Formats: sequence, C-alpha cells, structure tokens
Amino acid sequence: MTITIRACEPGDAARLAIIGQATFLQTYAGIVDGGDILLHGSKTHGEAAYAALLADPQVDLFLATLPPGEAPVGFAMLSPPDLPVETGPGDLELRRIYALHRFHGEGLGPRLMAAVLERARARGARRLLLGAYGENHRAIAFYAKHGFTQVGTRVFHVGENFYDDVVLAAEL
Repeated sequence: MTITIRACEPGDAARLAIIGQATFLQTYAGIVDGGDILLHGSKTHGEAAYAALLADPQVDLFLATLPPGEAPVGFAMLSPPDLPVETGPGDLELRRIYALHRFHGEGLGPRLMAAVLERARARGARRLLLGAYGENHRAIAFYAKHGFTQVGTRVFHVGENFYDDVVLAAEL
C-alpha cells in the first residue's frame, strides 16, 4: 500500500472535507456532543470551507492519498497563526494534521509532519505552533516527539460547547 503525499490543488476541497469530517468524528465521538460534531463538521469541515482555504495564498494544504483514484486518507494544513499566545513574524500554525485511524502507527503522521516542516522552513518560519484538545493524549505525545512543548492554553468552540486546548510550539 503506497500512500502519496502531495500539495493540494484547487479541486481537492471534497477530498479534504471528507477526511476532516471522518477524522473529527473518529477522534471525538463519545467525547464531544454528537450535535456539536455534526455542526462543526458541516461548517468547519464542509467542502465550501476547504475551497476557501485552498484559495487562500497564505494557507498550505498537503493531501495523503491511496490508489486507485487518490482515495483520501489524511491531510495537513499550515497557515498564519491564530492562537491566543504571543506570536511573531517568524511564526506559523499547524492548524490541522488528520489521518484516518486505520493509518495511525503506519508512519503517515510523521510523513505529513515532515511535509509541513519542510514548507514552514521554506516560508522562513522560525517557530511552528498548534492547538490540541487537552485530553487528546495520543496527539500531544505525537507532537512532543516532534519537539513541541506547551506555551499556553485556549478555549476551543465546537458547536454549542467549549473545550480546553493546549497550545504547543516547536522551534524550527
């Protein structure tokens, strides 16, 4: 099974939306209220939202696919920071790194992280930041393996409820 990672193209909004919705559901079902998952999925992970991100020159998206026909299995997104911590001109945010659960432990996460880090460095970034749900210990451990440490917290709005996130950063 050969997973390909490539920079996204304008026509990838549907692939990104299905991965965004599927991985959010897989990760947070039983943790986040079901109605909030549906609302968040339709707004934040809708095809129109990804079409807008693909049109934004400040956003880089990377798609992981499998043959045949580029079936989407994961993606990562790099953007200017939008976090409640002090940021500077050399900062970028890893806003999303998503992989279908069946591909966890297969090296997909590190490959997506490598694509993001390479692009961040090419853009001249000195630091990469991200927000993660404070109870998502698996994700936080993954980020720690890549040099991220906690630099703050935030309250993250999903649907009608609020959740506590940690804000992590890594020097590049």
